[in-house]
Amino acid sequence: MTTKDDFNQDNDKYNLEERTAKFGENIIKFCKSIPDTTETRPIKTQLIKAGTSVGANYCEANNASSKRDFRNKIYICKKESQESKFWLRMMAAARPEKAAEARILWREGHELNLIFQKICDTIDGRNKTKVKNE
Repeated sequence: MTTKDDFNQDNDKYNLEERTAKFGENIIKFCKSIPDTTETRPIKTQLIKAGTSVGANYCEANNASSKRDFRNKIYICKKESQESKFWLRMMAAARPEKAAEARILWREGHELNLIFQKICDTIDGRNKTKVKNE
């Protein structure tokens, strides 16, 4: 039998605010599982900054003061998800035993990146159409 919680979990993939928050939380958990070494310390710092910034900027986008502000915040989400992918790749190189976990997070970062790119493309497409029609 499906419960209300099961339904909500299935819909989380469509709730970008929840999905980006989970991405940040999972990045933090991943980084906490990696010992601090000369190689990993700067990667962990950068990864946590980029990974948690995706959700923070998405929340800001939802409260944007204008369409332009919304587009700029979404573009930052796209950039931060792309940067997260880069740092995950570097962490997998620094800690090969963590590559499988990093790959799962990388895929989520990639999906988020594609979503934010589509939002930017849609906004830009509407703006181009609007300008042509005026």
